[in-house]
Amino acid sequence: MARLLKQYQEKVIPLIMENFSYKNVMQVSKLEKIVINIGLGEAKDNPRSLEIALEELSVITGQKPVACKAKKSVSNFKLREGMTIGSKVTLRKEMMYEFLDRLITIAIPRIRDFQGLNPKAFDSCGNYNLGITEQYIFPEVNLDNSDKARGMNITFVFSKDYTEENKEILLCLGMPFKKKREGV
Repeated sequence: MARLLKQYQEKVIPLIMENFSYKNVMQVSKLEKIVINIGLGEAKDNPRSLEIALEELSVITGQKPVACKAKKSVSNFKLREGMTIGSKVTLRKEMMYEFLDRLITIAIPRIRDFQGLNPKAFDSCGNYNLGITEQYIFPEVNLDNSDKARGMNITFVFSKDYTEENKEILLCLGMPFKKKREGV
């Protein structure tokens, strides 16, 4: 069993039930999936960059990514319908918690000039969105095979749209949010 999954079941659920005065375990929101996206606008000009990005994403997540194609043609961007312009991976269950553990304990501390994650990056559905500017924070990425730094978007999808509860869950799992500064 993944370390964070065990922590969620044994410590986080009782804490959330106590803090929000829930009577049933099923009332507690849970992390359903993590979706990792990489936008590849340069893939239309350089097909090799698509292969490299797909390979890096599969190494980071441990799962084969899906190539995303353009739904519409946009002449200003020289984009045609059906061109590959991105890749994504959806992680669930054990793989999701293993990735979250590696993200919190290994990758996020390697971010340059890290001040903490934005605690206001929740959407209206209670999901948290995290933008990463370069994939080199993950130690699995081989710098020799990479052609350039690529950003990615990581979305944490929860079962319920309770933003405060979902933020509390991520805090209990070890997500390093920015602290509110006193007197500012």
